[in-house]
Amino acid sequence: MKITTLKIPDIKLIEPEIYEDDRGYFFESFNQQEFNEAIGTEISFVQDNQSKSKKGVLRGLHYQKEPYAQGKLVRVLSGEVFDVAVDIREGSETYGRWIGEILSDQNKKQLWIPKGFAHGFLALKEETVFSYKVNNYYNSEHEVSINPFSKSFSITWPKINIFMSKKDRDALG
Repeated sequence: MKITTLKIPDIKLIEPEIYEDDRGYFFESFNQQEFNEAIGTEISFVQDNQSKSKKGVLRGLHYQKEPYAQGKLVRVLSGEVFDVAVDIREGSETYGRWIGEILSDQNKKQLWIPKGFAHGFLALKEETVFSYKVNNYYNSEHEVSINPFSKSFSITWPKINIFMSKKDRDALG
């Protein structure tokens, strides 16, 4: 497993070692020990979530406030996304900065997004299936949405027709 620290150091890009032959492929998608070593702390995941999106669906930006803040390990099972994490940790050296990565079923990359980041993704292919492992339970009363087109962050989203939920469209920026 190759782990890369990105321009916001707390976010990690995880690339599995893939073993391919004429039968197909095999890879280890998660190893608790290697993961904990890579991020420098012990994390226990308590919930796995999955969504399916049509091309152009933008989900986010979302996060949960304490005591329900979540770290997320995200990946694409089928299709492709432009995945974004925004640092919303007040006082952080990288406050307000964002990271964008292409995650797909082809590259099999994963992104570790610790608590303190808003997260969203844009489906770039039809029938995109997205998976999230989270280290805290969902609580709707602590969920916050930020408009993904907020001028505060100036995220450069891919130029395709975008479809959003009313909640995300109406979120404050």
